[in-house]
Amino acid sequence: MANELRYGDRIHLQNLYQGDGGYLDTNGHASGGGGARYQVSTATVPNRGDGTGTWEIVSGSCQSTGSPVKSGDIIYLRNLYQNDGGYLDVNGAASTSQKNAGGIYDVSTAWGKDRDGNSSRWQIFDVSSSPQDGLVRFNDTVQLWNTYANRGGFLETNHESSASGARYDVDTNAYSNRSNSNVAFWKILPAT
Repeated sequence: MANELRYGDRIHLQNLYQGDGGYLDTNGHASGGGGARYQVSTATVPNRGDGTGTWEIVSGSCQSTGSPVKSGDIIYLRNLYQNDGGYLDVNGAASTSQKNAGGIYDVSTAWGKDRDGNSSRWQIFDVSSSPQDGLVRFNDTVQLWNTYANRGGFLETNHESSASGARYDVDTNAYSNRSNSNVAFWKILPAT
């Protein structure tokens, strides 16, 4: 089927908090530990800057480019800001206010894969798809679980961001649907 997500595809990830929590985006240089590259937040538009909200799906288990992505696969998300925005990564603790709501780690991009163990590996879980054959498709809703230290948490939006042009800050959380607000739900859209 033509709408199956495949390794090598370029996507936007729209957060579903209150129906539209913004698009996963790189924004400004990261202040995290060694190897951090850009801060990550959401933006109101899919591409706030040149590729800031475009992500390439890369296999974490040596699947070839063009192979379909299956629910439960381990993936990397490579940002395409200026064609090399780094890999989505956890780096350092979530802020105090985020921790008070289950937050675990701050999210940024890293210069390369696996900056610290599995810090840039994400397990993708499809909430539902049609047909129900285990494959992930465009327009599906997914959750992304970080595998760092076997408990990296679910990718989510958590509090407004102070970055210029940003909407919400992004961290990982212990809860899969904190406050039943869909903050950890992301819709996969094709990058145009």
